[in-house]
Amino acid sequence: MNFFEHQDQAKRNTRRLIVLFALAVIALVIAATVLIGGIMFYLRAPSTVEDIRLGTGFEILTWVAVFMVILVSFGSLYKWLQLRGGGKVVAEALGGRLINLDTRDQDERRVLNVVEEMAIASGAPVPPVYVLEEDGINAFAAGYGPQDAVIGVTRGCIRLLNRDELQGVVAHEFSHIFHGDMRLNMRLLAVLNGILLIGLLGQLLMRSAAMRGYRRSSSRDNSPMVMLSAGAGLMLVGYAGTFFGGLIKSAVSRQREYLADASAVQYTRNPTGIAGALQKIGGYSSGSRLEADNAAEFTHMFFGAGLKSSMSGMMATHPPLNKRIKRILPSWNGTYPTVEITTAKAEPETQGQPDARRAAMMGARIAAVEAALSAPEGAPEALDASVEHIGQPTPEHLAHAHHLIESLNPALREAAHETFGARGIIYGLLLSADRQVRQKQWRDLLSEHTKDELNSLKTVVGAAVKCAPEQRLPLVELALPALKDLSEIHYQSFRRSVGQLIRADQRVSLQEWSLFRILVHNLEPQSRTWRAHPLAKQADNCQLLLSLMARAGHEDEGEAEAAFTAAWRALPFDTRALLPADAIQLPKVDEALDALNRLKALEKPQVLKAMRESIVHAGQITGTEAELFRAIADSLDCPIPPVVAGAAPTNG
Repeated sequence: MNFFEHQDQAKRNTRRLIVLFALAVIALVIAATVLIGGIMFYLRAPSTVEDIRLGTGFEILTWVAVFMVILVSFGSLYKWLQLRGGGKVVAEALGGRLINLDTRDQDERRVLNVVEEMAIASGAPVPPVYVLEEDGINAFAAGYGPQDAVIGVTRGCIRLLNRDELQGVVAHEFSHIFHGDMRLNMRLLAVLNGILLIGLLGQLLMRSAAMRGYRRSSSRDNSPMVMLSAGAGLMLVGYAGTFFGGLIKSAVSRQREYLADASAVQYTRNPTGIAGALQKIGGYSSGSRLEADNAAEFTHMFFGAGLKSSMSGMMATHPPLNKRIKRILPSWNGTYPTVEITTAKAEPETQGQPDARRAAMMGARIAAVEAALSAPEGAPEALDASVEHIGQPTPEHLAHAHHLIESLNPALREAAHETFGARGIIYGLLLSADRQVRQKQWRDLLSEHTKDELNSLKTVVGAAVKCAPEQRLPLVELALPALKDLSEIHYQSFRRSVGQLIRADQRVSLQEWSLFRILVHNLEPQSRTWRAHPLAKQADNCQLLLSLMARAGHEDEGEAEAAFTAAWRALPFDTRALLPADAIQLPKVDEALDALNRLKALEKPQVLKAMRESIVHAGQITGTEAELFRAIADSLDCPIPPVVAGAAPTNG
């Protein structure tokens, strides 16, 4: 099953769960309405029936039902609004601390390196990383999509796991990002919160009844009894709903954990990595437990079970450790290693020094990557491999990412990890080769920065200008977490500066547009919709997109037409012609991409393959085409791995 099939399955599971929860809510509302209505009529309390003057019994039941629907809807909406900030809301609710990107802590630096390599290997934006000061070995991914995703790891995880094990855990969490599990988890939280409110209302009524019982002035006033009975009934109904909702949540979570384990092995081709992490959880006194107050709410998001459940079979959000390990390592003998927190620092890998075995493996992979990179640049088969590995990076991609990061100018690597330097990198990537235009760009930057600030950026900007074409996108991806950490004032200033640099020569090149598109898509909130757009209604948008791609790679009109025709044949539309150059306006392309991003998951590959047909028509891929293709794929939320010749094929 590939990336798009997983995405489609996640959306279908979401729809099924929403229907299931809707039916559960309807059943709960009916039960609560009948219960409260029955109590009110049975007790005939003047304060609840006659004084309110609701009239007939049917009207009473209707009002109660409406109130219950509003209550559940309000609870779900409140939680959804609370979580709309993305993964950072979950991380902060668990007491997580954002790891400083230029940290000098070796443990934290190591986990950042692993996350950066996995992100660049997959073509996804580098997510911010949070550390939870917990002894248990655990991790999580949270957010609605790659743009607002975060990775969280416990202190025990980064101290006790070696690099291979940590890479297996991070790969597991990236699987949740790629396969749509995070969005499903966030929506589950919102719906369950609405159901939980029924029980909380019952508790409130029971407390109010107890208070009123002490103060009632007449023995004929039986309103406390009404409130007490209604409260008890609502608690029973509400917590029953929460129980069954938890059962559904746990069943879904267990299956997604098996999938993420398998994906981690596929990404790293190293089953001993993630299996070793699971074995250490089994042999560690603290296991994967978390002590955070809100851990119970988010337990289905964790790498390992965050809490111990008395009903481990039904309510467990994770499969048993031994079953997970056996699926990964069938030859495992069933024994767990003894793990102590005091021995963590003795491991060489914890200090960031790889052991001999891992160093040899990485050296072999890098040698293979360097050999692949020395092949004719821009070979079409390399692009084919990247398209086939969307959302499924391979060890070759991981080695390529490691090689790219290591080959970067040290000044650029350091600058990418702090907010001011990250801005300098983007400025450098946008500087023109034309001397007069470049001078104007520097003058324009003075409207947002002082001379001293610009002087301090010159080293970084100069290094970014000289970076190799294949380093441009990795640099942007490395800089994204720091740019996400900008305050609103500084971000708006940065955005204006980027706009000034792009407009300095009175035109917008495709490379400039591609870079700007990646920044906006990853740094600014994106609208979320539940409704997918069918490809059959997107002919105009596809024509515009493929015309842009054809003209980007072919200056000759005849060649551009031939490339467009080859691409158009890959789509299920009637024949259309290449659009004239003056009809391709980049603001319209932005609108087209926003619409195409809402395609059904299984229809997006058709668009990407059509783009590929246009690119490979000439038999060679230009740097502009490669960057444009990955910018468009990023806008469609399809993480394209770097182009690596000879990447291993996907195993389903």
